[in-house]
Amino acid sequence: MKKVLLGSILFALLVSCGNGKTKMDPFTTITGMVDSVGHKADTLREAGVKEEPEPIEADELFDDFIFNYASDDALQRQRTVFPLPYYNGDTPSKIEEKFWKHDYLFTKQSYYTMLFDKEGDMDMVGDTALSAVQVEWIFLKTRMVKKYYFQRVKGMWMLEAINLRHIEEGENEDFVSFYTRFVTDSLYQSRHIRNPLQYITIDPDDEFSILETTLDVNQWYAFRPVMPVDKLSNINYGQKNEDLSNTKILKVNGIGNGYSVIFYFRKRGGEWELYKYEDTSI
Repeated sequence: MKKVLLGSILFALLVSCGNGKTKMDPFTTITGMVDSVGHKADTLREAGVKEEPEPIEADELFDDFIFNYASDDALQRQRTVFPLPYYNGDTPSKIEEKFWKHDYLFTKQSYYTMLFDKEGDMDMVGDTALSAVQVEWIFLKTRMVKKYYFQRVKGMWMLEAINLRHIEEGENEDFVSFYTRFVTDSLYQSRHIRNPLQYITIDPDDEFSILETTLDVNQWYAFRPVMPVDKLSNINYGQKNEDLSNTKILKVNGIGNGYSVIFYFRKRGGEWELYKYEDTSI
């Protein structure tokens, strides 16, 4: 084993999740934003005034906005373009506001996931210059994908369309097929884990350092966390997520609980394998 000082990694963790001594909840600020927007909307409804959408603090960073959008019904209706274009395969339709039902997206879960082709793409998460982002549900058993198209217009994020269809060839199809079997077939899983498996975690004796070590297959089964088996969420900030990529990264973030794990996959000899596992949960 060797210790590696956290440096900028620790700073990022402290900002996003807090540490054991500082009990920070990364969604406390977001909750305050939601409460503020909800109170304002309630006041206007009581006065019989229809509020015009306007930028809020959460619009600066898409991650802040999407939790705000999913949590607050009034804001969600303000930031959805009605009648909303909805595509079920090749069949187009439109949803009128009176038929819209609050969509909590992934906020009813204790976690959400993101997919990347390479580590450098993960830096796009904090980009404040984004103008278009898609939030996705990938349904593993049915091979369906549901995409929500968000556009920033006049400084405000707006939902402009939803598209439900089968996963298309070249669009993570190969990896999704592998992952679906990997998480449901233990024998198949054991044959697709690199031995030894690279393992990165926080040093239990020094929270300012991380440990880099390895696990054999048996140790993996002792340490492995629960992996999503029914569906994956994904926030596409502009990363490509292509079948042609020989590497895939599945990042699992806890919602308000400090949970953070990353699974690194690569294709060797035409077969996918899990070659690195990182657990920096607080």
